[in-house]
Amino acid sequence: MKKFRKVLDGLTTSSPGGTMGSPSCGSAAGTPTAAPTPKEIDVQETLVSENFQLCKTVRHGFPYQPTSLAFDPVQKILAIGSRSGGVRILGRPGVDCYCQHESGAAVLQLQFLINEGALVTACADDTLHLWNLRQRRPAVLHSLKFNRERITFCHLPFQSKWLYVGTERGNTHIVNIESFILSGYVIMWNKAIELSTKTHPGPVVHLSDSPKDEGKLLIGFEGGTIVQWDLRAKKADFRIYYDEAIHSVSWHHEGKQFMCSHSDGSLTLWNLRNTTKPFQLTFPHGKIQKDGRKESCKPILKVEYKTTRSSEPFVIFSGGLSYDKAGRRPALTIMHGKAITVLEMDYPIVEFMVLCETPYNNEVQDPYAVVVLLEKDLIVVDLTQSNFPVFENPYPMDVHESPVTCTAYFADCPPDIIPILYSIGAKNKKTGYSHKEWPIAGGTWTLGSHTYPEIIITGHADGSIKFWDASAFTLQMLYKLKTSKVFEKPKPGEGRAVELGEEDPFAVQMVSWCPHSRIFCVVGISAHIILYRFSKYDANTQIVSLEVRLQCEPEDIITPSENENNPCFSEPGSHSPQPHHQYPVSPGSRTPDSARDNIPCLKVKDKMVRVPPGYQSDLVIQLLWVDGEPPQQITSLDLNSAYGLLAFGNCNGLAVVDYLQKTVILCISTLDLYGATDPYQRLSRSPRRNRQSTSGLTELTDNQQSIDMERSKSPTSDHVNGHCTSPTSQPCSAGKPRIPMGPEGPRLTRRGPGRPPFRKAQSAACMEISLPVSHTEESRENSFSRSRSSSVSSIDRDTKEAITTLQFGESYGRKSDVLPTPCLWVGTSLGVVILIPLSIPTDHEERMEDPVTVGPSGAVQMLKGSMLRFGFLDCNGALIQSPYEVWRDLNAPEDPDRPRRRKLVHFSPSSSQDAFGEGHLAIVCSERQAKVFLMPSQSCLFVHNITESSFVLRADVVSLCNSVCLACFCANGHVMTLSLPSLRPLMDVNYLPLTDMRIARTFCFTNEGQALYLSSPTEIQRITYSQEMCDNLQEMLGELFTPIETPEAQNRGFLKGFFGGNAHTFDREELFGEAAAGKASRSLAQHIPGQGGVEGMKVAASGAVGELARARIALDERGQRLGELEERTALMMTSAETFSKHAHELMLKCKDKKWYQF
Repeated sequence: MKKFRKVLDGLTTSSPGGTMGSPSCGSAAGTPTAAPTPKEIDVQETLVSENFQLCKTVRHGFPYQPTSLAFDPVQKILAIGSRSGGVRILGRPGVDCYCQHESGAAVLQLQFLINEGALVTACADDTLHLWNLRQRRPAVLHSLKFNRERITFCHLPFQSKWLYVGTERGNTHIVNIESFILSGYVIMWNKAIELSTKTHPGPVVHLSDSPKDEGKLLIGFEGGTIVQWDLRAKKADFRIYYDEAIHSVSWHHEGKQFMCSHSDGSLTLWNLRNTTKPFQLTFPHGKIQKDGRKESCKPILKVEYKTTRSSEPFVIFSGGLSYDKAGRRPALTIMHGKAITVLEMDYPIVEFMVLCETPYNNEVQDPYAVVVLLEKDLIVVDLTQSNFPVFENPYPMDVHESPVTCTAYFADCPPDIIPILYSIGAKNKKTGYSHKEWPIAGGTWTLGSHTYPEIIITGHADGSIKFWDASAFTLQMLYKLKTSKVFEKPKPGEGRAVELGEEDPFAVQMVSWCPHSRIFCVVGISAHIILYRFSKYDANTQIVSLEVRLQCEPEDIITPSENENNPCFSEPGSHSPQPHHQYPVSPGSRTPDSARDNIPCLKVKDKMVRVPPGYQSDLVIQLLWVDGEPPQQITSLDLNSAYGLLAFGNCNGLAVVDYLQKTVILCISTLDLYGATDPYQRLSRSPRRNRQSTSGLTELTDNQQSIDMERSKSPTSDHVNGHCTSPTSQPCSAGKPRIPMGPEGPRLTRRGPGRPPFRKAQSAACMEISLPVSHTEESRENSFSRSRSSSVSSIDRDTKEAITTLQFGESYGRKSDVLPTPCLWVGTSLGVVILIPLSIPTDHEERMEDPVTVGPSGAVQMLKGSMLRFGFLDCNGALIQSPYEVWRDLNAPEDPDRPRRRKLVHFSPSSSQDAFGEGHLAIVCSERQAKVFLMPSQSCLFVHNITESSFVLRADVVSLCNSVCLACFCANGHVMTLSLPSLRPLMDVNYLPLTDMRIARTFCFTNEGQALYLSSPTEIQRITYSQEMCDNLQEMLGELFTPIETPEAQNRGFLKGFFGGNAHTFDREELFGEAAAGKASRSLAQHIPGQGGVEGMKVAASGAVGELARARIALDERGQRLGELEERTALMMTSAETFSKHAHELMLKCKDKKWYQF
């Protein structure tokens, strides 16, 4: 615990030499007007470095670019491998684990050690890995790197410790799973095929042991050759040469037949009695054409041949469709008897797997479901019902249903918000799912003790918004909102969105949500804002629209001759209010020349609309085209439900909207915000004469008269200030308002005619994140588009100063203020902070009738780099929340006894102090620097340069361990936390070595030490920077492995066992062990020990009590199994004695009979 004391007496004059603009902690004012009385700031900071640790927690969504699939039929867990080397392991809801290969090589194949708690992965770098799943965080136990051959196929028989590995050269190697060492037993390709064969058979594409005899290995080569290899005799039983390439092979459970799928779309069924030709040849989708020939079909990539007790066998395969129809969707075909069912899929099929009741391949399979892994989805089909319905997927696999364009994360939400959103969203759920339980139900998961309501909001390219319940490391969809329903559908080939070349005109750029008032704001790429209110009742409503002209006019251009008489650069005191002009909008008077002037990008529905319960649009705000130029993207937004105000800005200026009265109360250019106190000398556009630049960034004098901008004007007036014409708000036609944007978040680039897809940032010190709306151009996401000059002393007029962050709150607009009042904090891309006081009527009736006025500002501060975030603390260091309005349902029936009035909750800076005038602390963070100011004196108490070599992408003031800190995420991948208010570095971790655009635009912090980002286009990665959560992570994650007794094999019967061969006498150890087969060549493969054992010990140490309990249970179960084994042995001995007795009696009875007497 550390105490920070600063004596503020005389601090305002502590700047060296009194020079303005020093980056040190100086006062914003040259003279300490209205400074507080000298006193001590005593803040006890409780956060220390030991409170912080960064680690990944859980990953949600669909595995990006999946490649392989595996299922453990006993443990009932599913594994999915991906092209980037990731492995997702799924069980019952809550059991969701992500593993990553360090090499990043694609996962070619997965093999579970069934009911053993282990998984083998074969990767594209020709390495095998053995993963230990008996711990909550799986780790690699062993690795085996092949040096001279490429792995193409692996097979691990049930209850075997020997893994068969096929290679590209056609050889088959055998690996001991326990030691992960190669056996000396090798099946060479030239031994497997006849010497008379002139061509190489190709890579091994299939390996499986015969259900009839485990000593027989079936090897399938890509070229069409199939060999059954006798492992004991080391020779081939038979060889099949087929003229079509083989893709997969599947056995009948009796081991007498197998089926192959081929590249010409055919299926062949082979009988072991006669291997010269196929027993059956079918083209399931090949029709006979008029000329008598079969039409050509696509390859059947995989086939599964599964038998049932009660009906005909299932033949399930992917591919095989005819080439005749262009654009046919991928399909999975289910052949059951004579019935053929084709299930069309939305995406290409990567892999599928049939789930069966038994893990034994020599028993009747009885399939009950088929898991289909698509490129962008996971589907499970119920095979027990004739119409083959799909199961409802409990995992959030549809995060990417439309590409995610922005995210927001809210921890410790009001407890009632999740049930309400779920009840509304449940009414719109799809139907027609299978009534059976989800079949992937392995593992165990319990609700941890450290849980609280969490909500994640995702915005998408199609304009949809999804609310997710993210509590307790799970993710479940609560509610979906479609913002495109507010607008008319653009006609094909027409519309302003088409003119702009915009592929997704409704794409969500940022969101703002107040969980307490349930007011929700969406900012779209077409420079539109939609404000939603929540209601439990449906309603008929007319969508109100506001149109705002926020565009710099040509008169903004400053020339040297104009500078002499330009009020923007006049001396303090010479500034005088300018007349206001009005630009009425008359849609009927537009001419072809002005067709793209004063019009929005989208058309709002003008009819009465019936809206269902949930979020209902209350106001739409749209920026207008000006002189053929589209409106600029909205770069910042803030909403305050207590004030009833919405503020938003872009690179042209700032607008404030009263959404209760549906009026614009302020619409002004960024330059006009300064009045006569512009901190920068703007360069002339003329190349002949350039104005001399000042030296360095300066902090401004707090001259009330010089900053007076005469902002209190009517909502429909222009602010014309000499040659600097502010953006104008247009008078709204009957019932047409517009919406503001959500809190600052990721930004999308607009595509205009002739413009490149990604426009550079127009603000000199601002990084504009280019958000690709194209679904396929992944490469564009991996580069920053930025124009940066954080320490410029002169600004080119070709660049515009953007509003980068906004924050409403109770503060002191001027140094002379005694009590806090509503204020708007404005941050720009040049690192300037402007504080605008607001005058808001307090009475309910007056608030709905009297206008909100904007007062002149007396506070301007400077920081390095573009502004990112504001935060407020009281003088005890506690976080001050923004005031809010308690939610009320405007569509609820009127109650005469309880009139519907607004109920506001305020958190005044002085509410926790003994006396008024105590002030509060303001945290101001830019992309390079953080400062803490004392209000109302505006004295800089602390300053910290966050980074010099990079820049901050995201910063938030967050609560953690009953205290607060400043969390920052930098473009170089560092995650940092700073103490408040002293700005001491507490944590600095190089988390992501490379940051791409996707992470940059979706990274967000929240309270309780959590954060998230989009790790791939389809997955959300959650992380924590809290030591406490890292310590409790093990108990919050699900268990992948649970002790389950392996099901017993069915009794094969005496005659079947006697005549069916000696399958159970096959000893692989005797054949493949070092004693019999010798050692493999050291140059062939290299064994690499893993870290799984060490991590397993750590897990065991962290949960010793749980492990001891499991060990005790395991011992009890082992004793119970031993007892059952003893009983079964006794029964078998009794049965054998009875059989022997009956056989002896039969022999005596038949001993003297002749052959003709039988």
